[in-house]
Amino acid sequence: MSSEWQYLQPYSREPDPDQRRKGFVEVRRSALVPHSVEDMFDLIEQAEAYPQFLPWCVGATILERSDDSVAGKLDFSYLQIRFSFTTRNRKSRPQWLHVRLVDGPFRRFEGDWRLTRLGDVGCKIEFDVAYEISDGLLDQLAKPAVDFVSRSMMDAFVKRAATLFPEVP
Repeated sequence: MSSEWQYLQPYSREPDPDQRRKGFVEVRRSALVPHSVEDMFDLIEQAEAYPQFLPWCVGATILERSDDSVAGKLDFSYLQIRFSFTTRNRKSRPQWLHVRLVDGPFRRFEGDWRLTRLGDVGCKIEFDVAYEISDGLLDQLAKPAVDFVSRSMMDAFVKRAATLFPEVP
């Protein structure tokens, strides 16, 4: 496949002004990749490997995993700001993974990964995340880090896939 296939422009939608005033942020990203939907799903679901390729992820612990869910704790560090959060995530391999907050510096946090097979040429990955930071001072200091992480997540997964998986023939 040609190099132009590897990554398409991300799509991002800012919340309406009323939501922005309340601290609500919504980010949407998508990419077309020349890798199988199963490989991409496994890369996303295996959070214990995130510290190997997400430069701001400094720790990851899987708390439980089954065929239909996974729960984990992620530790982040960005610009000297450290924060952690725990999620419990429903999943249906290889179509989707729904990320839901259990504990962390958020009033609200929801993420959705959707993967669509594109015949025999690869897959489309969509990642939507919506969050609202809690009101505490430490929580507000984490907001720039959370913004950066959520907006650069798709790029990191696409780059990691390119190093791990062969392109679909």
